[in-house]
Parts: sequence; structure tokens; C-alpha cells
Amino acid sequence: MIRPYHPDDRDALYRVCLRTGDSGADATGRYRDPRILGDVFVGPYLELHPELAFVLDGGAGAEGYVLGALDSIAFAAECERTWWPPLREHYRDAPLVDGIMDGFPLSWIRQPPPVPAAAGEFPSHLHIDLLPHWQSGGWGRRLIDRLCAALATAGSPGVHLIVGLSNEHAIGFYRHVGFIEVERRTHDLILGRVLAP
Repeated sequence: MIRPYHPDDRDALYRVCLRTGDSGADATGRYRDPRILGDVFVGPYLELHPELAFVLDGGAGAEGYVLGALDSIAFAAECERTWWPPLREHYRDAPLVDGIMDGFPLSWIRQPPPVPAAAGEFPSHLHIDLLPHWQSGGWGRRLIDRLCAALATAGSPGVHLIVGLSNEHAIGFYRHVGFIEVERRTHDLILGRVLAP
């Protein structure tokens, strides 16, 4: 059920991102452009690191995914060179306050947050989403373990992720699968996991 990403999965992964885009809840209808979340949190990984994208497919297409970047600093630099400029043009006339939640991804596109200091010890990072009926069944752990194995094989000593402080369910899940708090910011936590060689 877990398989490598295929380019035909792109639209389905964007939909999963939107349907889990409100701290795990469905964000459908909460954005002026329903693709904006995918443009921020899915597209750059599929474009720059498709080999580190794994899909949960129960037979009806992609219903979950884990995406990764081997080197977060290099990934951010490449996004700045190739991914963000066309998106800035595409969303150029979109006001920062538009709809209920558009301001967050628009701000990210216009000025991405800095790479966390934790990337020194945990240079890789990941992004994971599963539709609700796949949660709490061990599939999140399997997806993360699949990506972590690929990152370790590629030579990474550690992986981190960012999670909102308000998303207590996700924080509990990440701690359960071996992540520890390595950095705390105003609105989020950075959690890290050491990768076995």
C-alpha cells in the first residue's frame, strides 16, 4: 500500500494536503485558490525530490503521503532559485488577507521562514499527511519509517519536522514515533529524529 510517488499522483496529493490543511482537519473551501497549500507544502518536494516522496494508496489512488528533503539548507536555496519565483508571480495580485486562511500560505510564498537551526544536527526534513480514515492505524509510522530508511541510505544523520504548537494530536504522534523536541518557536515546535546509519 505504500509505494513510490508517480507524477500522476500530483493532483491527488494536493487534494490530501487541502483535506488535512487545517491542523489535520479539512480546509476545503477555506482558501481562495484550493491549490495554494499544495503549492507550498507538496509541490516543491515533488519537483525537487520525487525520489523521497512515498504514497499511501489503498487501491483508489493516493490518500496519504510523506515527502522529504535530504538537505534542508540546499532545498531552501533551490526553492528560492526555481520554485518560489513563479509562484510569487502567479499569486502576485492576491491580497494577504483574503478569505479565511489565505494569509498564511501567501506569506510563506512571499517570504519563506528560515531553515531551523536544528537542521545542523538534523539536516533532512519531512512533511506528512494522511486522510482521517488512514490515521491511527499505524500507516503514519510506516510512511515515516519508509522515508527515514531512504534518508539514512542517502547518508543523512537526522530528520526534523515543524508542527504547530496548537496541533497537540500531531505532536503526540510524532513523539510516539521517535521524534524529540529540538527547538521551540513562537507558534511551532521543531522535532527531530536521529537516523540509524
